[in-house]
Amino acid sequence: MPITANDPKRKSWLEVPEKSDFPIQNIPFGVFLTKENVVTVGTRIGDFAIDLGALQQLHYFDGIELTDDMFMQDTLNDFISDGKKTWRLVRNRIADIFDATNPVLRDNPKQREIIIFNIEDVEMQLPVLIGDYTDFYSSKEHATNVGKMFRDPDNALLPNWLHLPVAYHGRSSTIVPSGIPVHRPLGQMLPKGEKEPVFGSSRSVDFELETAFITTDANIMGEAIPAHEAEDYIFGMVLLNDWSARDLQKWEYVPLGPFLAKNFASSISPWIVTMDALEPFRTKGPKQDPAPFPYLQTKGKKAFDIRLEAYIKTSNQEENLVTKTNFKYLYWSMTQQLAHHTSNGCRVNSGDMMGSGTISGPTPDSYGSMLELTWGGKNPLTMKDGTTRKFIEDNDTVIFRGYCKNNEIRIGFGEVSSQLLPPYIRK
Repeated sequence: MPITANDPKRKSWLEVPEKSDFPIQNIPFGVFLTKENVVTVGTRIGDFAIDLGALQQLHYFDGIELTDDMFMQDTLNDFISDGKKTWRLVRNRIADIFDATNPVLRDNPKQREIIIFNIEDVEMQLPVLIGDYTDFYSSKEHATNVGKMFRDPDNALLPNWLHLPVAYHGRSSTIVPSGIPVHRPLGQMLPKGEKEPVFGSSRSVDFELETAFITTDANIMGEAIPAHEAEDYIFGMVLLNDWSARDLQKWEYVPLGPFLAKNFASSISPWIVTMDALEPFRTKGPKQDPAPFPYLQTKGKKAFDIRLEAYIKTSNQEENLVTKTNFKYLYWSMTQQLAHHTSNGCRVNSGDMMGSGTISGPTPDSYGSMLELTWGGKNPLTMKDGTTRKFIEDNDTVIFRGYCKNNEIRIGFGEVSSQLLPPYIRK
């Protein structure tokens, strides 16, 4: 089935700013709360949020097999469960409804009033009920940098790293949408030069510049997903700030890996950009040496040219660009990650989220965490207001932005923005 929504020549009768992440060729999916406190599934074009529940009630999706309440829910899980054919049909239909040449909704002000909202007038929600969350560790540059800092610089990568997409199971209960602040965590740490640990607030809260993909129901328990089929079970992608407390992490991660240092908060962008929308931006990933096992081998372009940026906004409200990197640097692709995840028969469900791991590029200005950018705090970053940062300070806001761009269109994710607050004090 062709992806007609991707036609680069298509224009919308809704106004779209020139550098918008959300032209009519994007059509992401999310969940928002209206001024009337109605929760609905929606999409976005330009600076307009579109109520898909209202569109469905007004019969704009007639001819597509959908349950009557498909878009009148508070999550996208059921829609995602319907599979790739339905996603494409709905996205193509939305593109047709808002095409500049289609007068049906355009010339019906009464219907437009209940379907279309200014983006400032809605409150974005978590788009899916995330049952399980796995975080990968798939950037060779990031893994090498961390290995150099914490282990043997001459043997930075552990022996398994080049053979499989390393990952750990995270915690879905503390994944929040953009705009929700997070608190500095408390935990155990071993101060430098000390022999006994202490308990207190983390002194080294960090961001991790990541993306994540959202899955549909992929398999039954015991069934492995072949790498060449894995992409069919990926609905779309979001930006992910997988907050990390480096001092807690250093003390606790041996022998079982990340725990409290990683599960206190993860922030995601609220609009899920579909794999169909990202189709024009396919590219090749890094050469893999040694060659992966057959179950991980794929053909064609499995990476995507997604430009990623991280900013720190200080108390004076100025944004400081601290890094630029790109999703295409990831050593292990999403298809390989999902194939490996299910290779032992692990069940993957609609709404599950898989983090990429920190995405670092090959140069120091493209590293994806403060740990790397300041090299463990040895080289602090200077902000525009003259202050310096080794790690994230209380009341700083961390902002990620990501987009794809070619000569014809720009497809973006918007942003994930979250402020770090002091430790939570129970009243």
